[in-house]
Amino acid sequence: MDESSDSFRTRAIHVGNQVDPSTGAVVPPIHLASTFRQPGAGVWGEFDYSRSGNPTRGNLQTTLASLEGEQCAGALAFSSGMAAIHCVTMLLKAGDHVIAGCDLYGGAYRLLHKICNRSGVEVTLVDMTDPAAVQAAMTPKTKLIWGETIGNPRLSIPDLADLAKIAHQQGAIIGVDNTFGTPALLRPLEHGIDIVMHSATKYLGGHSDCLGGTLAVAGQSLLDELYFIQNATGAVLDPLSCFLVARGLKTLDLRVREQSCTALKLARWLESHSHVKSVLYPGLEDHPQHATAARQFDGGFGAMVTFELAGTMDQTAKACESTRLFHLAVSLGAVESLIEQPATMSHASYDPTDRAKFGISDGLIRLSVGLESFDDLKRDLDQAICTALEG
Repeated sequence: MDESSDSFRTRAIHVGNQVDPSTGAVVPPIHLASTFRQPGAGVWGEFDYSRSGNPTRGNLQTTLASLEGEQCAGALAFSSGMAAIHCVTMLLKAGDHVIAGCDLYGGAYRLLHKICNRSGVEVTLVDMTDPAAVQAAMTPKTKLIWGETIGNPRLSIPDLADLAKIAHQQGAIIGVDNTFGTPALLRPLEHGIDIVMHSATKYLGGHSDCLGGTLAVAGQSLLDELYFIQNATGAVLDPLSCFLVARGLKTLDLRVREQSCTALKLARWLESHSHVKSVLYPGLEDHPQHATAARQFDGGFGAMVTFELAGTMDQTAKACESTRLFHLAVSLGAVESLIEQPATMSHASYDPTDRAKFGISDGLIRLSVGLESFDDLKRDLDQAICTALEG
């Protein structure tokens, strides 16, 4: 049977999840073994040591590769999203230059500016929605462009094909963080991107109970190089977490589409709220890159919503602390809704001048919309906002 002809939702359930031939179990067993007996001295079997390869991790990687599309040469599963990004940066050497988006996850900002710089890697932050600015930032030393399909926290949407063209004209690699988008809504390899990263902790796992990261890669030689780095450095995803992510993938399409519908309703309601200055959500027609998002995304705009209160930092913090259903937390992408203040939480690692420069204001609030009902989430947000701003 040609599995490639099956739909995304069907492949998420069946590819990489074949029936166990020894028992008939429809869920593959979790292989916790760290060591595998070899057929002979100097003769290697399919598996030898769990850092180099594990059956449970291999199954998950097979599923992920299928979901990322026909352009995917393969996928790798890491101990965290940051471990996955770090693996990509280890392709670089002293003197290389990276162009990264200015609407960037705080952990990636910290890695690039406070770790990679120790190895002599230079970083320039650029607005990824402005291809001319990206082109102008390119130098002969630029080896990597790193962006996000939905920027964090301001939800900017770059044109992926334009960025891929700029990178490849100079022989640079382009990678993107698609954690907010997920392969259910967007498959960047189809737009010419070389590497796609997901924090599997978020939507792929989907239940706030495991930590992980993934890379999906377009070319075999690049995949081999990244696997070599991963095997050499050892930041692999453990078998139990692999099982949890694989289980989460089976409902990914259903969860993300339902969450996206609720997020759009909340964004439209927030636009009319008297205490809200602005709302950023790519599904809104007045979002600066709405047309780009509508072209690139498939059936939804994601479940992240960012809005700015007409209040102080303390009032914003109080609003975040006053919700009942929205948990105050820096993560995202799970069944429960979360709320946070980027300036003091997810993007606290930004230098204050960069927070101000890139629009991470004191009044900014980021929502991760879960699977609760729209009416319940609306009531919760309304009472929290009014409590904070009306006393």
